[in-house]
Amino acid sequence: METSAIITPDQLMTPAVFADPYPVYLQLRDQTPLSYLVPPGIIPGFDEALWPWALMKYDDVYSALRDHETFSSENPRAGQFGPKLVLIQDDPPRHTRFRRLVNKAFTLRRVEALAPWITGVANELLGEMGAGEVDVVQSYTIPLPVKVIARLLGIPGEDYITFKRWSDAFLAAISMPPEQRAQNLMEMVAYFGQIAAARRAHGADDLITALVEAEVEGEALEDWEILGFCILLLIAGNETTTNLIGNMLNILAERPDVWQQARKDRSLVEPIIEETLRYESPVQRLFRITTREVELSGVKIPPGADITIFYGAANRDPQAFPHPEEFRLDRDLRNHVAFGMGIHYCLGAPLARMEAQISLNSFLDRFPVMRQGTAPARRQTATHIVFGFRQLPLVLNTR
Repeated sequence: METSAIITPDQLMTPAVFADPYPVYLQLRDQTPLSYLVPPGIIPGFDEALWPWALMKYDDVYSALRDHETFSSENPRAGQFGPKLVLIQDDPPRHTRFRRLVNKAFTLRRVEALAPWITGVANELLGEMGAGEVDVVQSYTIPLPVKVIARLLGIPGEDYITFKRWSDAFLAAISMPPEQRAQNLMEMVAYFGQIAAARRAHGADDLITALVEAEVEGEALEDWEILGFCILLLIAGNETTTNLIGNMLNILAERPDVWQQARKDRSLVEPIIEETLRYESPVQRLFRITTREVELSGVKIPPGADITIFYGAANRDPQAFPHPEEFRLDRDLRNHVAFGMGIHYCLGAPLARMEAQISLNSFLDRFPVMRQGTAPARRQTATHIVFGFRQLPLVLNTR
């Protein structure tokens, strides 16, 4: 997409923008907040009279993420397009109770204890992948994160292809035929229902057992809440990391000088990961609804308005990040919003960062040279929520 082309807000819901949203952000950011049209029929059951509002400026996005009382996650349509996701579609006090419960499973100590196992899985996948031209999406960036979250949940990691299919179906509310999507979601719900029932009978040292045995204010979680947790963790636990690692490897394949610098100086690994999160945010947009009239950048937004928070656009706002279209390792990246901000800050962020760190170090150890492949790379166009690859051929040389 040419940045010189005239772009209208209504293009925000097109596959071309899902594949490459940054030219749109460049043209529209200064005009936001603005409302945009969801084309009729693109989201089944969506009321086209309720045009969503887009927030793209860093300050507006930051303000909305920090003000959960005004920008509510408890959307009345939550669950309309699939099972409701516990936590991500909850407000306090319910969110607070659930967050406290799941935080126990994502303590820094528990995440760090996984590092040797994750390293082993990474090396096993790289060994199976070999050298030469390889599609790293199918061979690495999909299986690693799904295997990791499967281990945490206590489900067989070998089923990662099925888990990924379910995850893709959940996100593909606007691109997959409704019957096909419903079938995938029914399979996923049935699967986790069976696993939860099995853990009630015979517990194990895993997250699903912890959920089954948990009590919130003296009451056990209901079945739908356990299912909502499992689905959230499966989807969020693989999509963010799959796209983070894929985007990072592609960025480095385009910059062989940075690859060579990182091979010599591993202190660059962390800045590379953080700048990737800013430069090509794996989660591009999520949603809120206003509980009252609110003013942002001089624009009044009414109560009950659907809000789309564009993380990817905020992370390239020149007011927050000078020369945002450049990939640079000398930035202060403490305030990027790739993992959100405020009470809904991604609880899996430490795990995603660890997987990216282990992955990058493993690739750097094994491959002196990494460059773009001869086959075309293909961005995903099935969902407006994430930004990443469905095919990424890279040439990996061991000498």
